[in-house]
Amino acid sequence: QTVNVKGLAERLKQGGYVIVFRHGATNRDQADTDPLNYDNTAKQRLLSEGGKALATQVGASFKALQIPIGKVHTSKFNRAVETGRLIGGTEVASTLDITEGGLVVTPIENDRRAEALRKMAATPPADGKNTLLVTHKPNIIDAFGKDWFEVQEGEASIFQPDGAGKAVPIARVQAIEWIKAAK
Repeated sequence: QTVNVKGLAERLKQGGYVIVFRHGATNRDQADTDPLNYDNTAKQRLLSEGGKALATQVGASFKALQIPIGKVHTSKFNRAVETGRLIGGTEVASTLDITEGGLVVTPIENDRRAEALRKMAATPPADGKNTLLVTHKPNIIDAFGKDWFEVQEGEASIFQPDGAGKAVPIARVQAIEWIKAAK
């Protein structure tokens, strides 16, 4: 469904939302070949130049639309850390809780991470701010269900914490839509 992003931005100006991004566009010819060593960025799929540019533009669009970002939490993979920095314009806190586990962690750990992402999306941000979470497609699907199977790189899912431990989905927005709304 089409989202009125300008209208959504008006709501986000007040704060109180959690914005869950899938990291930006990556180099399709790269793989995570050392998936438990997050410091070894040479062996990770990284943001492409286009992905960096788009994340930078989304960050500028958030500023133009006056969307206040408070805390930024990201996966430990560089593509998520970099997306978070470029969009949030601030330092980020990277955590295993929203890092892609895939086949190199136990199913129990993947379940724990899905639960952690749901909990973070349901946690109300600081007054007048929105929280930014940058994670991966498998984490988003595990946490929020098969409706997110087509989640694109750079896509944002907006949640409103209901104060009772649930994250209510409000909208899904492609990266380019923020940029169009800010023009």
